[in-house]
Amino acid sequence: MSAMIFVNLPVTDLDAAMAYYKAIGFDHNPQFTDETAACIVISDTIFVMLLTHDKFKQFSPLPIPDPKAQTQALYALSRDSRAAVDAIAEAGLKAGGSEIRPAQDMGFMYSRAIADLDGHVWEHMWMDMAQMPQD
Repeated sequence: MSAMIFVNLPVTDLDAAMAYYKAIGFDHNPQFTDETAACIVISDTIFVMLLTHDKFKQFSPLPIPDPKAQTQALYALSRDSRAAVDAIAEAGLKAGGSEIRPAQDMGFMYSRAIADLDGHVWEHMWMDMAQMPQD
C-alpha cells in the first residue's frame, strides 16, 4: 500500500471551508465527514481533514495559532502545468481565498501561494525537472 498523508487543519466554519475546497476542485469523503470534521480528497493518497476547533483540540493540547497572523506551515501541492497552477489559484481567489505573494516564476518552476478562508497557505506549483538548472 502506498503511503498516505492526512493534513489536519483547524477551521472556524466547517461548511464554509468545505465549500471553499469544493470550489477549487476537490470533493469530500462522506465516510469521514460529520458536523465536526470533513475529509477533503486531494488524490488517492492525499487528504485534508478539516476539523472544527473543538475537534482539533482532541488531537493536540497546544493552542491553535491564528494562521492569518502567523505562519504555521506552508502546504505545497503540485499541478500538471502552469495553466493548472493559475486555474486553481484563480478558483481559490474567487472562492474567498487570498494571494499571499506574487506568483514566482523561476523558469523550471512556477508557483502561486493562496491562503484558504482560515489563512492556511497552499503553494500550488508546477515544476519541469528537465529544465532545472544544473549547478
